[in-house]
Formats: sequence, structure tokens, C-alpha cells
Amino acid sequence: MTISLKPLRNQVIVITGASSGIGLVTARMAAQKGAKLVLAARNEDALRQLVDEIRSKGGQAIYVVADVGKEEDVNRIAEKAIAEFSGFDTWVNNAGVSIFGLCTEVSIPDMKRMFDTNFWGTVYGSRAAVKHFKERGRSGALINIGSFFGDRATPVQSTYSASKHALHGWTDALRMELEAQKAPISVTLIHPGRIDTPYNEHARSYMPKQPAHRGMIYPPEAVAEAILYSAEHPKRDMYVGFQAKFFAILGGISPRLMDKLMEIWMFPSQQSDRPSRDREDNALYRAGYGMHERGTHQGWIRSGSIYVKASKHPVFTTIAVVGLGVAIWFLATSVV
Repeated sequence: MTISLKPLRNQVIVITGASSGIGLVTARMAAQKGAKLVLAARNEDALRQLVDEIRSKGGQAIYVVADVGKEEDVNRIAEKAIAEFSGFDTWVNNAGVSIFGLCTEVSIPDMKRMFDTNFWGTVYGSRAAVKHFKERGRSGALINIGSFFGDRATPVQSTYSASKHALHGWTDALRMELEAQKAPISVTLIHPGRIDTPYNEHARSYMPKQPAHRGMIYPPEAVAEAILYSAEHPKRDMYVGFQAKFFAILGGISPRLMDKLMEIWMFPSQQSDRPSRDREDNALYRAGYGMHERGTHQGWIRSGSIYVKASKHPVFTTIAVVGLGVAIWFLATSVV
């Protein structure tokens, strides 16, 4: 099996959740590199504005108003891409939403609705992309946006974490099946840490204080960099930020220590000092506000992710991971 991915300037890229945050930044960066874009989200006004912006700078883009929680909408994205550009080379499953609340308080309908977007939207998009790549008979890239909470469960965002665990499992299983079939399809899972986007403003909150990131926060450009690198280079996983890899490794080596750290840190670090917005003021069931790349957080916002840059050079990444693993092992064995 040989996977040969095109340079970005020769690609057609589908991006879901393109109206804000990571999707918006990725679309702008991809357009600057010459890619043709098929942009999907629920917010038509934001999509129209983004497409007009890209076209005004000489780029090529179309938009599709779609709710990824509906399979027929996702299939329509693929159909529009084929009709306009005769197909696509990379599909990015980026659309997502969160809920902040305790396991026993979040309503079952809210949980199911979030799974429609985060998990089923990825399943629908993955199947549509794989179907097209197989029918076309050429290499393609499928890129799914997971989370460091898909590697390690967290309190407060239990439903979001569960949906990302499911997304990670689906992605890994699909990758193995395609590899066994010798299908020339690259399947990449992106593991972002805490990212400075309107993610928290779009989330439904059951908490007394407004959701917000505290601590180390990475810019959405770091995730976009990982996505676009994976569109050109077959990658199994891309971690965005040291914290994402740290949580994954420490959780595997010493789960009880990780439990304690999460219990202490995650309750205060996921809420701001502001009163929470009204529970109905969110993007769980309807489109959130668009054309915003950043959110409102209380932390140290990094200028980029050194780990993403290191991931482009496998030798350096291996050395870094081994060193990190040894350090965490000593920490875990000395504490537990």
C-alpha cells in the first residue's frame, strides 16, 4: 500500500465546523496555501462571509450549510464537492460541541444531541470520505479532530470526553481496516490540548460559573498547522501541545495518580470567575455565532506548539516522547 498525498496547492479540502475556531483558522491557512475549499457548518451567514473573504483574495471556495449530526447533510457536503470540484483530496471532521456539567445532572437528550455532532458526525464524514476515495481509486487523507480528553477522561466535561473516546476508537478501528484492505487512505487523529477558540462560549453549561480554559492554552493556528501537515504527509497521530501528550502518557502509566490530579485541577480549571451564560444560550441545538477564531479564557496563551513542530521530524519526536515517558515514570513511582 502506497499513500501519495498531493501538495496543498493542488488539493480540494473539505472542512466541517468551518465557521469558527479551529475550522475557521484552518480554512484561512489552507486558502493561503492555494487549496480549494468546501466549507461546512450550520451558520450560513458566517460561511458566506468566509467564502467571500477567500474569493476576494484570489482563492477558491464554496460552502454547504449542514448539520453533521444528520447523515443526509454530510452526504450532501460530499456531493457538492464532487459537483463543484470533481471530488476532494482531504476531509477534515472538525465540527464539535461540548457540555459542562456533572455526569448525574446533564440531561440524556443533551448527551444524545452532543453525540450526534461529535461522534456520529465523524462517522458520517469518515464513511463519505472513504467511499469517495475508494471510488476514485487514488490516495486521500481523512483527518479527525479528537481531544486530549479522548485519551483521558475528565470530570465536568464527561459527555464530551465520552464522545471523544468513542471518536478515537472509531478512528483507530477504521484505520486498521483500511490498512488491512490495502486502501491508500491516510487516517490521522489530531489530539489537541486546550485551544483558544470560542469552544467554551458555544458549549451548554450546567455549571454556576462560565466555562473557560485556565492554565496553558494553545492557539488554533497550532491545530491548523497539524491538520494541514497531515493533509500532505500520512500521519497516524498528531498531538497539539505538551499537555496533550503528558495526559495520555501519565494516564497510561499511573491512572490513579492521574485520577487525583484531575480531581484537584479540573474542577477549578474549567470555569471562569464570571456567572455562567443562560443554559439555552449555546450551540448545542442551533448554530453558534461565527467568524471568531478566539475565545475568552484565563490562562497563558502560547504562540504555538513546539510539539507539533517536533512531530514533523519523527526522530526528534521519538527522543522527546522517550524522555517524557521516563520523567513521568519516575514521577508516578515516587508518588504512588
